[in-house]
Amino acid sequence: MVRRFANQVHKQASRLILGRLHEKEPRWFQAVLDHPPLPVPARGPAPRTDYDLPRSQQAAARAVPPKHPRPFDPKPLKIAYVEDELRRQFFEDHPFEAYRPKTLVEEAEIEPEHPIQGKAWTRLRQRGRNPSPEDAIKYAVNLHEHHGHSLNEAYAASVTQFRALRSERVVASHVALQEAEQYGTQFGPSAVLQSFMKEEAQFETWKMTKELDMAESIARKRWRMIVDKGKSGGVPQLWSRGQEYVRFWKESIRPTYSPILETSRVITPHGVVNTPAIGSRAPLTEAKKIQRADFMGVLGSHRQ
Repeated sequence: MVRRFANQVHKQASRLILGRLHEKEPRWFQAVLDHPPLPVPARGPAPRTDYDLPRSQQAAARAVPPKHPRPFDPKPLKIAYVEDELRRQFFEDHPFEAYRPKTLVEEAEIEPEHPIQGKAWTRLRQRGRNPSPEDAIKYAVNLHEHHGHSLNEAYAASVTQFRALRSERVVASHVALQEAEQYGTQFGPSAVLQSFMKEEAQFETWKMTKELDMAESIARKRWRMIVDKGKSGGVPQLWSRGQEYVRFWKESIRPTYSPILETSRVITPHGVVNTPAIGSRAPLTEAKKIQRADFMGVLGSHRQ
């Protein structure tokens, strides 16, 4: 006996018995007939109907099979449903339906079949006054399969009724909102307004951060110009070309860039008290201050 697939062994044995090449049946013959093996090899394509085939291949599948079948191809066959074409066209015509918010618990479980279906389903409103895109797609498929409409006619009727029901819901919502406002109902901020409020609060934090950074950078600068806004009215004075500095030098006035720390502040039970600094003596007189500032003896030679 030639080597064959497992599903063809009992067939070959039956032909050998009918041709009287075997005198009696093998012991396994009746058991294999009662429990036949798989009808096709493990990698062979399983027999399928034309229900889930593309429409371009349905006519070829219904035709008479050719004498020479196609060669074996282990690649999976394409699967296409009518709902896929209608769903693709629906969201091309209504793109914003894909952005409509949905809760996480929606469609979490498989719902039982609606009692209204088949030939009894003649209007989309029979499934509710607020249909979803999937309801419109199922209604178009129902018209195509159970009422004999073409896909174009079924899709047009489904979309028309879907838009009409959505328009009714929008008008009813606006009217209900106006009635509630007339009766004194106060609604909180919407989701869009809440997002704007959060953005404004974030902008305010940025402003405060910028001011704090500016104050910190100014405090880090040890030498900086301080303008007396009380005298100049907030407008910086013009450069005097050093004449003011020369006048102080001629009048033996020491330029006080920073105060001389002759005292220190001590906290006592009675409050903060100024005491002589550690290592300092009696307060310096004006002459001693000038001498300390004129450590090069410039003022003394000028006086002479």
